[in-house]
Amino acid sequence: MSTTQMPTNHTPTGVVAALSGAPPTRTALAQFALLGRVAMVTGGQRGIGLELALALAEGGAVVYCLDLPPTPDADWMKVQQFCSSLPDLGVGAHKKGRMEYMSCNVTDQKAMWTIAEQIAEKEGRVDICIANAGVLRGAECLEWDGEDFKKLLDVNINGAFFTAQAAGRQMEKRNIRGSIVMIASMSGTITNPNMHWTAYNTSKAAVLQMMRSMACELGPKGIRVNALSPGYIYTNMTKAFLQGKSELERMWCAQNPLGRLGNPDELRGAALWLASDASTFCTGSDIRVDGGQTAW
Repeated sequence: MSTTQMPTNHTPTGVVAALSGAPPTRTALAQFALLGRVAMVTGGQRGIGLELALALAEGGAVVYCLDLPPTPDADWMKVQQFCSSLPDLGVGAHKKGRMEYMSCNVTDQKAMWTIAEQIAEKEGRVDICIANAGVLRGAECLEWDGEDFKKLLDVNINGAFFTAQAAGRQMEKRNIRGSIVMIASMSGTITNPNMHWTAYNTSKAAVLQMMRSMACELGPKGIRVNALSPGYIYTNMTKAFLQGKSELERMWCAQNPLGRLGNPDELRGAALWLASDASTFCTGSDIRVDGGQTAW
């Protein structure tokens, strides 16, 4: 496409804007702004979910953190207070983002539909959805208990679908060109060396194919669907898992070119990009933030 042509539904920026003779305006960073947007993040009380929720709120979005406990814990409350104390981003009714909490069970389809509808009715819209809730357990594949296997798949696969579905229904209803981000894993693409994670790996591979399928179906509606696939990230859950396993931690670090574990805040940039107008021509993609482990 020539630099003098643009899709009719796309506002000229960058070189096209410069060549058009428009007044000079900084638009590159502005594309990441989320003022006036409304987001829902499952698994949003802690870990990666809380990190990404705060990032969206810092960008100006109203973020609903959805998680299983009936009320958030003290750490979440501290993060909410931190968010509310941030400087204003602009003027008018939407000066900054904020964080709210709602209890949910992602495996209950109709309940997720209701929650998304409640958020949309209260805020007037749903623009962003991060389907992050998930569980990780391991066992020898020949000894995996069938009920435990089904429970893990229920949360990681059905929960992801019901979350994306609930948000997508509200986006379609209000004609919103929204962004759905599914938190998958490098484990959906590779097998983690020496880890007995057949159920988890299976679930994340399913999430990737679900993302691609939904992206193709919802693209004509203006709704984008992508995946963010972390590698080994040092959350509190990871810390507890590695307690007393220094050799395992060294093995994990040695499995990627950067030679270390990732930090939760190193996922913020990719999540903000996928959630914002900076990625409007990206759908059906898996963005891996894994220290290069899947590049070997």
